[in-house]
Amino acid sequence: MNAADVNLYLVGFMGTGKSTVGRAVAQRLGFHALDSDHEIERLKGKSIPDIFAQEGEAVFRGYERDFVLGGHPAERTLIACGGGLIVQPGMIELLRVRGVIICLHASIETILDRTARHRHRPLLNVENPETRIRSLYAEREAIYKRAGTVILTDSRPLNDIIAHVIRSWRREAEDFARARAGAK
Repeated sequence: MNAADVNLYLVGFMGTGKSTVGRAVAQRLGFHALDSDHEIERLKGKSIPDIFAQEGEAVFRGYERDFVLGGHPAERTLIACGGGLIVQPGMIELLRVRGVIICLHASIETILDRTARHRHRPLLNVENPETRIRSLYAEREAIYKRAGTVILTDSRPLNDIIAHVIRSWRREAEDFARARAGAK
């Protein structure tokens, strides 16, 4: 596999900029951009909140696993992963054999600010979204930080974040491609 073809998985907590940064990075790399949540909605014909309400979170997490295993191209694709995708046991390892993982990170304050306007997030459809965010963040932070290179998105111009993601991806894609070539 050529390093220039290695998939890029953007992971991180909700509100860290995965979708926005992902679209811009994909455009600059000439990659196809996919958002795992949007793809699951398209494939299942219903919204994430409806899936959560009608089928439950466990079923949704199964849909995420199915998407990772075969719901997207194996090369030249940037996938903005839903915030809980890599929290599932074994998901980091599944992503690592399929491409480079980069984690976007932001402070709790930034996440609260960015998610305050969005009511389509089923995990925040609770009486106190701030308490829920703080709790989920505490549960997930260590997992995100071990997933891959961590890039902070707080108070940084979008172009700086995009450039940092591309630099990190290029470096790691070379390692990924070399490891793949050595394994054959």
